[in-house]
Amino acid sequence: HLVESGGGLVQAGGSLRLSCTDSGRFFVSYTIRWFRQAPGKERESVAAIKWNGDDTRYADSVKGRFTLSRDNTENTVNLKMNSLKPEDTAVYYCAALPGRLWPPSAPYKYWGQGTQVTVSS
Repeated sequence: HLVESGGGLVQAGGSLRLSCTDSGRFFVSYTIRWFRQAPGKERESVAAIKWNGDDTRYADSVKGRFTLSRDNTENTVNLKMNSLKPEDTAVYYCAALPGRLWPPSAPYKYWGQGTQVTVSS
């Protein structure tokens, strides 16, 4: 279902844009959440965007630096990451919550394979 892209290696202070795309026809009803997992750490929520795009939530650690947007005509959610820090290094996953649900707290049904983000100091 979901495919992430856009990861890579960037210096601290730099920017990346991650994308989450879906080939199905129900993307418009999916709340999308980004998670990340660093080596030896538990998975954490990064940000979420409502199925219709009119609300977002961010973890405190990324607030003001990361921005979510979505284009339901392209079945895409973008996570723009600015002012990256070494502690942002992780595998980033997008996940979908079907059924036009919000707030984004229910278990997520579909997951991507992840994309690596590495921020060098």
